[in-house]
Amino acid sequence: MNRPLTIPMLLGLTLLIGWLAPAHAQEVEASDMVRGGMQVIQMVDQGKTGELWDGATAAAKKQVARSEFMTQISKARGPLGAPLQRTWVAVNRQVVADNNADVAGQYVSVEYETRFTNMAGKSNPTMRELVSFHLDRDKIWRFSGYLLR
Repeated sequence: MNRPLTIPMLLGLTLLIGWLAPAHAQEVEASDMVRGGMQVIQMVDQGKTGELWDGATAAAKKQVARSEFMTQISKARGPLGAPLQRTWVAVNRQVVADNNADVAGQYVSVEYETRFTNMAGKSNPTMRELVSFHLDRDKIWRFSGYLLR
């Protein structure tokens, strides 16, 4: 099932992607985006990357095929092991001007600092996980990216 969720519904449901939010980014609560980002990361933790891709923006889907997205995430996350501790560290908003209407618009990204089991004992035992959302033309916040660094 792939239908939009409202921000309040995010708190109780974890399997669906697509968030309804007010049309203006300034009306979006950072705490709601942090919770939404955590849901995305938990889907990655649970290996539900296919479902995550299914609810992504059109631009994200054009950038990478579903199977490749799933493979890339698996290769990046697998060696790290299970998450031990995760803390959000930043919420950023950005407006992108682009000739491609699927890319242009408002973005919110949430950054988390995460310790993984297989990183213990390393000089820098944490990784940064970045989850991005885009406010699509239909005024629905959708997943647009996941990055480990």
